[in-house]
Amino acid sequence: MSLTEHKIKVDSLEWFYRQSSPAGQTDLLPVLLLHGIVSQSYSWRHILPALANQGTRAIAPDWIGYGFSATPEKRDFAYTPDAFITALEAFIQAIEIERFSLVVQGFLGSVGLQYALRHPEKIANLVILNTPVSPEAKLPWKIKQMGLPLAGEMMTQDPLLVDRTLEGGSRFRIEDRDLDVYRKPFLKSSAPGRALLATIRNLQLEPAMSEIASGFKEWQKPILVQWGMIDPWLSIDIAQNFVNSAHNAELIKLNNVGHYPQEHYHEAILADLLPFVRCTKSEN
Repeated sequence: MSLTEHKIKVDSLEWFYRQSSPAGQTDLLPVLLLHGIVSQSYSWRHILPALANQGTRAIAPDWIGYGFSATPEKRDFAYTPDAFITALEAFIQAIEIERFSLVVQGFLGSVGLQYALRHPEKIANLVILNTPVSPEAKLPWKIKQMGLPLAGEMMTQDPLLVDRTLEGGSRFRIEDRDLDVYRKPFLKSSAPGRALLATIRNLQLEPAMSEIASGFKEWQKPILVQWGMIDPWLSIDIAQNFVNSAHNAELIKLNNVGHYPQEHYHEAILADLLPFVRCTKSEN
């Protein structure tokens, strides 16, 4: 099943997204996949076609400020969770999906969870891959230092920070042809670096974790948590505590997998993800 690339202008912001669509009509709900810092929708390149092969339309956008989406200056886009959520609301409306399965990963994946809590009517079920989900989750030094005064301005202009962050979080080497895609926005302009800097400085992780921890105690829809066990930034205890406090949640532990599971271990993810998100439009 082919993977296609699209751009759509929503209000004043241009979104880039990747999509795989099944052949013919389908009664299955679509799946929306959201990436984390410093990644982009390219990280879902193996997941999207597999979803389409089972009859599911799968859409993965680059967040505003990331990948090949618009990279507005902070005076035009605040890079706060609320700003990302508002932009995501408009994007979802523009691509005309009413109800869907939501898959989130990483730092910024938490923004997707905040969106779900504020729009539960849109969400059929939820898949969480190595995402901060509780007050115990902290921004790791590897990412936090990119937001420091002066040092952050320099670090976020270095295209190699993409290599170091993705490989450091994954704990495995990423092929050069794939790193070329991740680096490309940073090589073309200084704006992606400024967007990354603004995101890190405005992530507001502590209040976000409070909202997520309290909100999901009342959440009733199915949750699948798939967790790389050698994530250097988010421990398995964070995932276990979240699952213990939530209703209708299941934890799948992925051995020898780091912070970006979809980068190297899409087959292990798909074994549980595909049947979980196989929801028809008539299901509640």
